[in-house]
Amino acid sequence: MSKTGKIVYFLISVIFFIIFDMFFSNLTIRNLNVMPSNPIIDLIYVQNTGAAFSILQNAKIFLIGFSVLAIAWIVFYTIKHIKKSSVFALFWVALLISGIFCNLYERVSYGYVRDFFKLNFVNFPVFNISDIFINVSVFAIVVIIIKHNFKKNNETGNR
Repeated sequence: MSKTGKIVYFLISVIFFIIFDMFFSNLTIRNLNVMPSNPIIDLIYVQNTGAAFSILQNAKIFLIGFSVLAIAWIVFYTIKHIKKSSVFALFWVALLISGIFCNLYERVSYGYVRDFFKLNFVNFPVFNISDIFINVSVFAIVVIIIKHNFKKNNETGNR
């Protein structure tokens, strides 16, 4: 795929994931009482003024600044290296940026992040769709980097 094609794919992916996240987050918040309680997951509403695991409570300005810087750095790095990036890697980076952006949007718009998924089978903080996007994409990106470095080291060692 050409550089322009990758940029278009990347931007469309980011926009799609943002729309998906915002739509389903709003839908979930509006329908919290519809889903019956079950042993796996409950839908509850929590206003999280902090970050992951409720750390940095009430550090809104810091978290907004950090999110903006993270998005800017990730976009800059991705565009700079887009020729070498696979479409598969761009997918995960788009998911990461979308998750950060949606949490940033809520933090700016509401003053907090709306969390609503509560796992009943483990003691775990309440989370949202953006958190899922961030965690899954970070895991995938780490796997991609490790796989790339492993492949690169094996190619260098076989010469």
